[in-house]
Amino acid sequence: MTGARVLVVGLDPAKIPGFDPEPVQAAIALGEARFGELGIEADWCLLALDGDPEGEIVEALRGNDYACVVIGGGIRKHEPLLELFEKAVNLVRQHAPGAAIAFNGSPDDTADAALRWLRRQD
Repeated sequence: MTGARVLVVGLDPAKIPGFDPEPVQAAIALGEARFGELGIEADWCLLALDGDPEGEIVEALRGNDYACVVIGGGIRKHEPLLELFEKAVNLVRQHAPGAAIAFNGSPDDTADAALRWLRRQD
């Protein structure tokens, strides 16, 4: 996967009010380590809902040429965030039209979600 770069877009667990972030932060650390094991460079865009999540996504997408963007389950699976999920997908289409879009099952399998699509691009 030399040269392949991935952007991971998800919620910042430390910025969710009333939520214990430690289990998710541990899973994110495992996910980051897995990218390292696979030799894939990854950037993380962890969003705070009380900020400007769309702006943060656009800024991150403009930061590099991504082969794949993984949109995390925290955005995708929580029904009140459906509109943010739709915006995220469409922002990827607009600002990184050549990038594959992948979805993880949990933070620790994020690299494997990206790998499914990176292998198709080889």
